Amino acid sequence: MATEHRPAREPASELAPPAERGEHWWPVALAIIAAAGLHVALPAQYRVQPAWVVPVVLLGLLAVLIVADPGRIDRQKTWLRIVTGVVIAFLTVANLLAAGRLVAEILTNNKLFAAHPGGLLAAGGVVWATNVISFGLWYWDLDRGGAASRAHYPDRNPAFVFPEMQHSAYVPANWVPRFVDYLSLAFWTATAISPTDISAIKPWAKLLMMLEAGCSIVLAALVIARAINVL
Repeated sequence: MATEHRPAREPASELAPPAERGEHWWPVALAIIAAAGLHVALPAQYRVQPAWVVPVVLLGLLAVLIVADPGRIDRQKTWLRIVTGVVIAFLTVANLLAAGRLVAEILTNNKLFAAHPGGLLAAGGVVWATNVISFGLWYWDLDRGGAASRAHYPDRNPAFVFPEMQHSAYVPANWVPRFVDYLSLAFWTATAISPTDISAIKPWAKLLMMLEAGCSIVLAALVIARAINVL
């Protein structure tokens, strides 16, 4: 019986240069813009005030990143890494403040949503969705030194093992995860409260996934329980 032979994968020495291997900005930019919009959509009690601060800071820093590293993400500059970290940290802190205020109102039996359980669920959903984006950005920025580093050193030791890395015959040579892969990791960690088909193999990655899962459990349990109580 004839055996099917798959074509050999392209050797690492023949890979395209980093400027062509780097990922595009637009998925990351869309995620940050969506997160800024979600924060503005929250009730005034949960937003950072004034309301324009979060979108202006996030979009301004995002513009700086795109201008400084146009096209595909491939420039390894320390200050770019710092600005990227500031963007993600600012988004995380803003959402953490919103989550804290929401949880505080639930625990103190505040009457804000006493007659509007749908509004409570919507506010909780916005905080949860922003949390998924924030963690997805952290995974994306920390794994293998960030997107630019992955473009230059695709074989660098990873913090996460994706299915594509175990089924290399079905992906291009030296496949590396993109932002959508990390966003998927964040979504399923928050939804399933456990690893799915992506495994964390470094301690910091495991701890970060545990933190995200814990936040999702607390937020979902409190918001859903309060909404049912109102009903």
